[in-house]
Amino acid sequence: MTIIGIDLGTTNSLSAVFESERPVLIPSAHGRYLTPSVVARLEDGQILVGDAAKELRVTKPHLCASRFKRLMGTQEAIQLGNQSFTAPELSSFVLRSLKSDAEKFLSKTISKAVITVPAYFNDLQRRATRFAGELAGLEVVRVINEPTAAALTYGFYDRDLRKKLMVIDLGGGTFDVTIMEVFERMLEIIASAGESMLGGEDFTDKMASNVLMKFGLQSEVVEHKYPLQLARLKQKCEEAKLKLLATEAVEISLPSQSGDVDPSKQPVSIHRDEFEKWMEPLLTRLMRPIERAIGDANLDVNQLDEILLVGGATRMDCLQKFLASRLKRKPLCQYNPDEVVAMGAAIQAALIEDNAAVEDMVMTDVCPHTLGIEVSKLFGGEFIPGYFEPIIHRNTTIPVSKEKQFSTVSANQTEVQLRVYQGEGRRAEDNLLLGELKVDGIPLGRSGAPFDVRFSYDPSGILEVEVVVPQSGKTHRAVISHPDSRMNPKQVEQIVRKLQKVKFYPRDLLENKLLLSYCERILGEVPIHLREELNGMLDVFENSLRSGDPSFYELARNQLRIWLSSHGFTFDEGSDG
Repeated sequence: MTIIGIDLGTTNSLSAVFESERPVLIPSAHGRYLTPSVVARLEDGQILVGDAAKELRVTKPHLCASRFKRLMGTQEAIQLGNQSFTAPELSSFVLRSLKSDAEKFLSKTISKAVITVPAYFNDLQRRATRFAGELAGLEVVRVINEPTAAALTYGFYDRDLRKKLMVIDLGGGTFDVTIMEVFERMLEIIASAGESMLGGEDFTDKMASNVLMKFGLQSEVVEHKYPLQLARLKQKCEEAKLKLLATEAVEISLPSQSGDVDPSKQPVSIHRDEFEKWMEPLLTRLMRPIERAIGDANLDVNQLDEILLVGGATRMDCLQKFLASRLKRKPLCQYNPDEVVAMGAAIQAALIEDNAAVEDMVMTDVCPHTLGIEVSKLFGGEFIPGYFEPIIHRNTTIPVSKEKQFSTVSANQTEVQLRVYQGEGRRAEDNLLLGELKVDGIPLGRSGAPFDVRFSYDPSGILEVEVVVPQSGKTHRAVISHPDSRMNPKQVEQIVRKLQKVKFYPRDLLENKLLLSYCERILGEVPIHLREELNGMLDVFENSLRSGDPSFYELARNQLRIWLSSHGFTFDEGSDG
């Protein structure tokens, strides 16, 4: 069964397939690779997608929808005439068009796809993307981050690449930055950051707003009173943006209030330097995600070997000069920035299909957002609820399994309602609620009864939550997946079984329980000046047992054993000492 790769973009979308040992772009019915992500609904109920809808957007904007990718994961609907549509529904029309083009091009039925999303999409946005694919009649076998897909293309064509790369992806509506390392045919994502409300169309809007100011008008007033005038002006600004790539200045005339050419209005001249000054606030916004990604990767910008540009908006000369100035090197654009993501999605499809042409390629990804639970914190002798406690931090390599210990906050507390969140906010309410798990069976007793929370997360978006109550030995478990997805229980269980392989909990090993027991017993026997030293080493060892990090565990365990031996204590793993 052929799997196609789809770049579902804010401005344009396109698809590709892996054929003849390489990714091949799929043309639309119009013979072009790019399909505008625009949907129109005519008065008779007919749905138009792509170029026809884009043209209609200028003359009948009230019947057209665009930029709906930004609404993914929200409940907001767009009114087209007398009918409203959600973002997944509108996206499904675009996907259905791409599916139809692929079937004509390949002369076969297409039912499976890899779809790309911005790296910084949260779980709801990724669910909405999957749902859009399913509405279009596609089984979404994988959702892959757009910069990752782009890097797959570079890695596919240069298998001996050994570099640290930064991929800057500025599409029509979203911005992502991803730092990765490519070595020995392995692509390892180190860190990602981004902004889902910043893209090339914001640069067009900014230009249109400033052009209106030159004519003594305000964009908010024009948008409200004369939407056809603004729609036509934005089209002119988009064209002017492209012309400024090759010329020093362009002229823009103001359309009439009905959106037609107005010969009575003298055009204004826009110089490239003036355009660049207008864009400075938007360019400055790019730096915050870039700096966050560099910080999360624990790198200096000078340690990056190359900076790769992805997305049509990166063609802007002002953007390339800005990045070169801030990052101290010229960014590269080896492949067509509009096409490289779809090609990477097709390569990902080939990896899923175990195609021999990519059998030597390996890819790892990271968790785009922090995962954790709601906890109560002690302030002034009182527990205050509503705080977010991370368990898996953003940009942790996945698949991964992590554990933390928590405790009850009141005496004789026999149950806990565990709420699982995704996000970066300090307060739980500022993050995205993913699901809940009721933990009962906690034995009666004083406050502070411990329980262990384990998170295991898979690239497909499956999160397994396990809670172990040591006093009772009882385990509670929940699997949080995409409720909008048609992934059946058997498929979910297969992924959960795979997650067992990444679980590393040496705390459960008998020899480590014995080592802890032995050390705790001799703690009272060591000289006072050594007691604090041993106590500290035990804290480090216990932390390593819960960290899920094999190298940290091995180091802590070996250091503890060496300390015991150097101070005359012999630990026998066959007993409690």
